[in-house]
Amino acid sequence: MTKSTAEVVVVGGGPAGLTAAIALAGAGIETALVAMPATHADNRTTALLARSVTALDVLAVWPGCAAQAAPLQRMRLIDDTARLWRAPEVCFEAAEIGLPAFGYNIENRHLLAAMQARAGSLPALSTIAAKAEAITIGDCEVAVRLDNDESIAAQLIVAADGRHSLCRAAAGIETECASYPQTALTFNLGHTRPHDNTSTEFHTASGPFTLVPLPGLRASLVFVVDPADVPRLIALDPSALAGEIERRSHSILGAIAIEAGRGVFPLATEIARCFGRNRVVLVGEAAHVMPPIGAQGLNLGLRDAATIAELVVAARRIGADVGAPELTARYEHMRRADVTSRSIVVDLLNRSLLSDFLPVQGARGLGLFLLDRIGPLRRAIMREGVAPAASAPLLMRGEAL
Repeated sequence: MTKSTAEVVVVGGGPAGLTAAIALAGAGIETALVAMPATHADNRTTALLARSVTALDVLAVWPGCAAQAAPLQRMRLIDDTARLWRAPEVCFEAAEIGLPAFGYNIENRHLLAAMQARAGSLPALSTIAAKAEAITIGDCEVAVRLDNDESIAAQLIVAADGRHSLCRAAAGIETECASYPQTALTFNLGHTRPHDNTSTEFHTASGPFTLVPLPGLRASLVFVVDPADVPRLIALDPSALAGEIERRSHSILGAIAIEAGRGVFPLATEIARCFGRNRVVLVGEAAHVMPPIGAQGLNLGLRDAATIAELVVAARRIGADVGAPELTARYEHMRRADVTSRSIVVDLLNRSLLSDFLPVQGARGLGLFLLDRIGPLRRAIMREGVAPAASAPLLMRGEAL
């Protein structure tokens, strides 16, 4: 078996793993990225919030994909439940809090291509196209055995290997899980009316129906439905499905054309009980999984990546062990409040849509009414949603490591 070493091994080549690897290697940390090439096209999109875009700009990733992204300048929330107590329509404007956009929506394939190009330009980063098969944790180092008869030893593993994380299991970290009676369908669409850089979220009795701008006359759709409706919807031919989407969107984007590639994802939440232990730290979906509401999931993962990179670089500067228990405990402390608060808010928002209990529906309607009418409250919520005060790593503030 061939053995090699690095200071840090990142396992997983999704956006969170690539961000961690680029941030570490860009600061001179000898980093190995273990990532298998994608075996299928990823037709999903990501709504990157403003601070995530700032971090990617600092890491010299954003210039490589900015032209493929659409700005999210406005967000509309529309109650489409037909219930007795309906919430008022609310529109949030990024300009109201001094931003050109809340963020940018981009197809994952463009984002990943820009990240991979940047990763390939960093001398301190080696990318290994292999699968991690086993993790061995010792007192002074951790080793990753690969399926190509190689082994890599390092001081720290950054686990970005998804919700079924091998690294998380090796570190002995358990998760808390819950499922929802919902399934998300995802599509990319063409349409005939301009979206005006406005994201529109219809709140239905089964969950959100969210149209998010893409460049030109295109948008992405996250369509949350009752699982019992899934077989009928996915069996529709493109023309019939386009008609269904146009009807549910009240034709606000005109005639719809469905693009190739459909995603189906049962909704669930899963949070690790610890984000760092035994020379392993968790980022992205290895640490937390939540419903696609409020563009929180991947943006949380990018904050994970920025935080661990900041901690490792700081430890390296003073000659400390970058996988020491003190560092992993510090990472856990820095990420826990952000992840927990976001997961609670997303859960409450989702469950309030599903509830048939009139007081819950009334409370939700009152909350949106107050947001619509009270400017300082609305602006405070917008700022916290885009730029959370409790978690602002250096990269998210536009500062290099």
